[in-house]
Amino acid sequence: MQFLLPIGAPGHGGSALLTFGFLILAAYTCGEIAAALRGPRVLGYLAAGMLFGPSALGVVTTTAVDQLGAVSSLAVALIAFLAGAELRWRELRAQARTTLAILAGALTVSFVGILGVLLLLRERVPFLQGQPAPTVLAFAVLFTSIAIVHSPAVTMAILSETRATGPVARTTLGVVLLADLVVIVLFSGAIALAQSLVPPTSGDVPAISLGRVVWEICGAVLVGALLGGAIALYLRFIRRELFLFALLIAFLGGEIAALAHTEALLTLLTAGFVAENVSPSVHADALRHAMERSAAPVFVVFFALAGAQLALGDLAAVWPLVLPLVAVRALGIWGGSALGARLARVRDDAARRVWMGLVSQAGVAIGLAAVAAQVYPNRGAQLRTLFLAVLAINQTVGPVLFRVALDRAGEIPRAA
Repeated sequence: MQFLLPIGAPGHGGSALLTFGFLILAAYTCGEIAAALRGPRVLGYLAAGMLFGPSALGVVTTTAVDQLGAVSSLAVALIAFLAGAELRWRELRAQARTTLAILAGALTVSFVGILGVLLLLRERVPFLQGQPAPTVLAFAVLFTSIAIVHSPAVTMAILSETRATGPVARTTLGVVLLADLVVIVLFSGAIALAQSLVPPTSGDVPAISLGRVVWEICGAVLVGALLGGAIALYLRFIRRELFLFALLIAFLGGEIAALAHTEALLTLLTAGFVAENVSPSVHADALRHAMERSAAPVFVVFFALAGAQLALGDLAAVWPLVLPLVAVRALGIWGGSALGARLARVRDDAARRVWMGLVSQAGVAIGLAAVAAQVYPNRGAQLRTLFLAVLAINQTVGPVLFRVALDRAGEIPRAA
């Protein structure tokens, strides 16, 4: 890789492609090593990104990571569509009570816990030190609205890798998908609150209005439903070149969401849900399998890039804050999930293990932290640094916990 780097020097156009190929090989190898050690492959992909990224060996440069941002966008689109395609209306209705109860409990308790830790340790938090009460409240709520997010990306990757099926797998997937929707709305409200209490110093940052938030959510459902209907028509009357069609869906769906100013994740999730539930099961299964095959190398690079973006030095600098936040978040998810299941009178043993699939963070969370850093260049950057340090631990521990939960529930086939 070092020998070939001059070929991809600025001006030659090969740096991003070279890094993409290297990450496929390196991350896939590390993933196989992790699997041989009875761990999730996702953990190997993340480790490869951290090892070869800018914070360690530096084989993958910061410039190359930025140039491969399109790969991350494609991966998020594929993840969203596949996640929607995994949701069957009949199963959703049957598990709605359990899913909503666990979701409400986990988000509420973890939100209160993380917010309490930040307010208690505010003089040790870089973006809260010495600030007046309105500023402390605004940025504490803003950080907490990001920190409670889960990871559909990791959930889908583990389920795809293990081929797990059962109550724990289905309930966890339903919770993380609905949680993303709730968190996006909550984050939009939190950043609007922050802008009203602490106006940004840069004049080119637009305010986030209620109408914009409503359109991003409702418009995403409308646009996604239309896209899903078009996909269903293709599956009914054409059904050719599904491998290429799967990639086209991801690219086209992301671009349509950007042009329509709707939330891309929700748009493609809705499209996958509609296509799955409107199309005949045989046709829908064929498209889903084609998309899983096309997504495999993209997922490998996506998680490797997520690992490369983690600044190990920043993690070491803020670890006294990171450990309490990680612990309180995990305890909040565990306690909130148990409380929600109990209030809903859910006696299913699987409900006790769902919390282990809710610890991971990736994808959308990084994007939300980037938005905060864009709106507030100084405090937002400090907020993002602390959050990425928290994410680094949750991103490492979460996949292991989820696989353990699936294994204990007996939902992983022996071949996996």
